[in-house]
Amino acid sequence: MLRDHTFLKKAITIALPVAMQGMLNTIVNLVDTLMIGTLGETAVAAVGLANKVFFVFSLLVFGVVSGAGVLAAQYWGNRDLKNIRRALGTALMIAGLGSLFFVVPGIWKPELVMRIFTTSGNAVALGATYLPIAALSYPFIAITNVYVAMMRSVGRVKAPVAISSMAIVINIVLNYILIFGKLGMPAMGVAGAAAATLIARIAESGVMLLVVYLTRTPLACRLGEMFGFGRAFFRQFVSTCTPVIANEFMWGLGTTVYSMAYGRMGDDAVAAITIATTIQDIVVVLFQGLSAATAVILGHEMGAGQLKRAEKYAREFFLLSFLTTLAAMGICYGIRWHVIGLYRITPQVAQAVNLCLLVFILYMPFKNFNFINIVGVLRSGGDTKVCLIIDTSGVWAIGIPMAFLGGLVLGQPIYVVYAMVLSEELYKAVVGYLRYRQKKWLRNLAVELEGAPSL
Repeated sequence: MLRDHTFLKKAITIALPVAMQGMLNTIVNLVDTLMIGTLGETAVAAVGLANKVFFVFSLLVFGVVSGAGVLAAQYWGNRDLKNIRRALGTALMIAGLGSLFFVVPGIWKPELVMRIFTTSGNAVALGATYLPIAALSYPFIAITNVYVAMMRSVGRVKAPVAISSMAIVINIVLNYILIFGKLGMPAMGVAGAAAATLIARIAESGVMLLVVYLTRTPLACRLGEMFGFGRAFFRQFVSTCTPVIANEFMWGLGTTVYSMAYGRMGDDAVAAITIATTIQDIVVVLFQGLSAATAVILGHEMGAGQLKRAEKYAREFFLLSFLTTLAAMGICYGIRWHVIGLYRITPQVAQAVNLCLLVFILYMPFKNFNFINIVGVLRSGGDTKVCLIIDTSGVWAIGIPMAFLGGLVLGQPIYVVYAMVLSEELYKAVVGYLRYRQKKWLRNLAVELEGAPSL
């Protein structure tokens, strides 16, 4: 693998910008949590639980853009610009409509939404001031994420990083001004954090559209080119993307149910798992970048008819992921107390965060293998129905029962419950590897569409 310079160049060219973009988003979440943490642990818990709505929404959008990205990467390998634009339009339509299902309850009944996740009256009250403002940002996030995914599929990975960097600077500056009431503004607390997010997301989506059209990217097109598709295209889009959308939505819904269990373990448990997850995201973003690079590069090769090369690249991505995981485990172990020390939390919560991170480190090899295999390899060839089965069964048949058994029946501390929940990664690794070995993911979807009957 180390001598395969073509592979390494392709992997680094896509993986690093994607990982950098994810890292920047994680830094914003970290800064948000740090600033909100000065308002107390209940504020951290309230915003963390309110953002579970965004988490489910973002996974729905991720499902849409992942499925569309799989097709777009293969179309780009076949240089089929017409269907790339059709995939863009279909993804925008589905993601935009989907955002409304989260915006409406977030604005209309925020208290009711918060009570789904916690019984703490203080957390409900604080979360209900944050959620209605934050929910307004969801349609703009949907637009941005669709264009980011499609830009990656056609090899344009630098512009999204620059645009995200701009939005992050806006978000952090406005956080400081609006949360604490600087530069003559009133101190808005958690509502200020939501307002900063909304303004930054509006700016991000606007600049993204300007870049797409002013630089004349392959995605710059008329509305008729986005939505003028026939039944053959729509059938392939639905058959490929629907399982991915269902996968991400059901997985996100399942992990939100985890939060329902955590929320009933007390504010300290919620604060600990919220902080631990934020720190973990710093490590995970690299593997999200690798999985995105895997899906794009394998999609390009399969779309161009190079199935043997795609199979070879898949093996090399597994090896690259394993070597990177070993380094990430060491880094996460080494920095954990330094990052925990940034938070103003009690020693008991700090120790719980530490133990949650140690659990995460132990499961990291399995979790990262699943990133590359399920999100990257299997999806790149359209094997999305099996990915749906593996992910959904892991969460709902193993993870959720473990969360409620450990947290509410056995009364175990949060780090033990977290270890029980992550046992789903072992199951997914075994089943996912067996599916990879069957090679049913090695498919040229671009040629399959060309051979489909015109209806």
